[in-house]
Amino acid sequence: MFQQVPVEDASAAAGRPVVGSYPDYPRAQRAVDFLSDNRFPVERTAIVGTDLRMVETVLGRLTRGRAAGAGAGAGAWFGLLVGLLLSLFAESGASVVLLILSGVVYGAIFGAILGFVGQAMTGGQRDFASRSRIVAAHYDVVADEEVAEEARNQLIKLGWRES
Repeated sequence: MFQQVPVEDASAAAGRPVVGSYPDYPRAQRAVDFLSDNRFPVERTAIVGTDLRMVETVLGRLTRGRAAGAGAGAGAWFGLLVGLLLSLFAESGASVVLLILSGVVYGAIFGAILGFVGQAMTGGQRDFASRSRIVAAHYDVVADEEVAEEARNQLIKLGWRES
């Protein structure tokens, strides 16, 4: 979603004129896409999020059983990958299905054990599952000084500039 920008480029982007300001990232992204559709040189623009904050959404309670289940699922996927790789290099008489199923089963078993032990070792300090993301209060579309007025006019003309 976000492209990581080197520090010197980020400060340069922040010093450019704002051609549109949006309350969320999808609208800012649509504005740049609109400019692109109208043959504007979008390589001379940037989307700058300001007033960043981390939002952690709690997904639910995390018990040792759920941790073991999640570990088993992740381990099964890893085991599938290992089984597929082993089947590529197996001798011609080996059963490909058996190799793949063995990888899935062993991966699920080891994943479940690791998930259970990992949750048990937290000592009840984090008994919930969550997802974190960084969000901004608003997003500015900025452009190089030489093309800023053109971008501003295009966005205003069709109602894409929300300030």
